[in-house]
Amino acid sequence: MRRIGGVIHAYQKYDPVQFPPPSAPPPDLVSSAFEQAMMYGNYRELTEEELANAVRLDPSQIAGLGPSLDMLRAMLEERKRKILETYETYSVQKKARKAFQSAAKRVKVPKKMESLFRQAIHREQPYLLERLWFQAGDDGGDTARGLLNVTERMSDKHQVQELASKYDFTGQQSMSVPKALEVKEELEKIDELLKQLEQAAETAQIGIIDMDLLSEFAEPGDMQSLEEMRQQVENLVREHAQRQGLEQDKPGGGFRLTPQAYKIFQGKLLQRIFSELQPSRSGRHHGDVIGEGAVELQQTKPYEFGDSVANIDLPQTVTNALLRHGDQRPLRLHSDDIVVHKTRNHPKCATSVIMDMSGSMRYDGQYINVKRMALALQGLITSEYPGDFLRFIEMYTFAKLRAPGEIIELMPKPVTIHDPWVQLKCDMSDDEISEHQIHPHFTNIQHALQLSRQNLVNCDTPNRQIVLITDGLPTAHLEDEWLYMLYPPDPRTEAATMREAMLCNKEGITINIFLVPSWSQSEEDIRFARRMAETTGGRVFFTSGNNLDRFVVWDYVNHRREIIG
Repeated sequence: MRRIGGVIHAYQKYDPVQFPPPSAPPPDLVSSAFEQAMMYGNYRELTEEELANAVRLDPSQIAGLGPSLDMLRAMLEERKRKILETYETYSVQKKARKAFQSAAKRVKVPKKMESLFRQAIHREQPYLLERLWFQAGDDGGDTARGLLNVTERMSDKHQVQELASKYDFTGQQSMSVPKALEVKEELEKIDELLKQLEQAAETAQIGIIDMDLLSEFAEPGDMQSLEEMRQQVENLVREHAQRQGLEQDKPGGGFRLTPQAYKIFQGKLLQRIFSELQPSRSGRHHGDVIGEGAVELQQTKPYEFGDSVANIDLPQTVTNALLRHGDQRPLRLHSDDIVVHKTRNHPKCATSVIMDMSGSMRYDGQYINVKRMALALQGLITSEYPGDFLRFIEMYTFAKLRAPGEIIELMPKPVTIHDPWVQLKCDMSDDEISEHQIHPHFTNIQHALQLSRQNLVNCDTPNRQIVLITDGLPTAHLEDEWLYMLYPPDPRTEAATMREAMLCNKEGITINIFLVPSWSQSEEDIRFARRMAETTGGRVFFTSGNNLDRFVVWDYVNHRREIIG
């Protein structure tokens, strides 16, 4: 028999009013993971507990899932209120003080230690008593045991004083010293739980609550409900993690980043960058560039000499001929009848990004800003300009091509030599010498420009540029097979760098220098950047590290518009 109404589903602990709909935006799980990876140069897999603790959920997403956090907080506050209204602390402070003084009087110390012992008792300094205990020598002797007893009574006295100053007791019941220490421990546990519950209520981080500690105060039924809520939140986080590209190799295993997570993070970077731009100065919607191009638009225009016949709008052209000539046969097309589709130019742009990873880039975390910029630029080109050519080059004592997937692992090189004057050269053609034996923290702009030029020169577009991100003067260069490392910056290194920059200019490659601040930056660093820009017809930008991604990405977009125009 067919049942009227079909199947009825029952959902336990589901509040259709408070529980968020499936279309609600998910919490951001990938940004914190990427920020950690950029800071430390690698990505450590997160456990389920770590991921749950790191996630910021909307508090509405846990409403109705378990016991009210406000109810638990009210229960703890009530317990704290009753304790404060029961006891007084004046008498126990007096007891602790007497116990300390009595213990001190019972200790007999050698004459050579009497002055220090009186000073320790008068000042109530535990570290002085510790010195006396080491001087006593015999751990089992009367002096050593007496000093330990005095130290314990001093500690009790300090803790009782802290209890009296930290909490406002209004009761009448006196306490013994052990009872006072027990009360102090209980009140501190309650304060810690209240802090955890308040944070959990604001961020829905159920994982931060110490369940074992809470079980000392809450009812068993509430604890079971709270544990169920914690598991539900973990399941919610695990589901969001999988949707955002955080993969779990096996149940119970750690979460790792996938290409999907890279795309999401890059998308968030670009969204932040473009949302921060001033609409009056940086609006993204410019007029279409019309002309001989590759992409047809719906708009048409009358045919002009030189227009490609491949873009003729045949239906509209025939219609124009019929309207003009009526029933005349045969139908003849005239130049006035022909209309063609408007087109948009989509030129390619080839870019090489030089990322300074020398030792000085560790200052103020500038290397993190460089890596964030590189990921944003790579995301922009992948999503909006897939035909463009892009290369990333890591620059330190040498220059190395890096794949986009390696950017997140780059770190500034450790400083391995601290002499104020360095004049080193090395024959890199010697088979006995490897790169790992060379001090890595110098800045070799010349080699980075050379590698960029070699990668850009054969690109099938005249629109080629280098984005050089650095914090100052070059301190290393190559001459044939010889590597020179010169500090302070030497004119010989600058000359070699300028020669390579002129070779880039000769090949039609524009050099854009983004100078970021550094602790060692001076006026000469700024002058060098200006000289290179003026000599090669390039540009120099002075930007704070925090705005580096916005400056570089927006300059790239504007540069493409200039090319099109």
